[in-house]
Amino acid sequence: METTTLSVRTGAEECVCDLTAAARRFVTGRGSGLLSVFVPHATAGLAILELGSGSDADLLAALAGLLPVDYKWYHAHGSDGHGRSHVLPALIAPSLTVPVLDGRLLLGTWQSIALVDLNVDNPERTVRLSFLSG
Repeated sequence: METTTLSVRTGAEECVCDLTAAARRFVTGRGSGLLSVFVPHATAGLAILELGSGSDADLLAALAGLLPVDYKWYHAHGSDGHGRSHVLPALIAPSLTVPVLDGRLLLGTWQSIALVDLNVDNPERTVRLSFLSG
């Protein structure tokens, strides 16, 4: 298995960050197999969705409705609503797998790999890409 890590600056606002280009670069020339993407944080997740068409904003709006900042979270340290960031990985998993054929991600036409981060207290994220040849 070949692996690398990405450092992703998410900043001080909730975000959906596109990781697709970095994932493409990582699998290029590696043949066929599986790409595993993992975010080793308790307050972030990964999703495959269309980006740049408003879907990323729609996702953040939906999460704001499901996980409101003003809810009385038991996990209450950090910024307002920080506890919701710890619930996020139960809804948007911290890992995903994408098939790779001849060094190409087998994503659908409008699919992108995205890091979803609601935690404004942690502006730097690590993402691990691992390629398992097959």
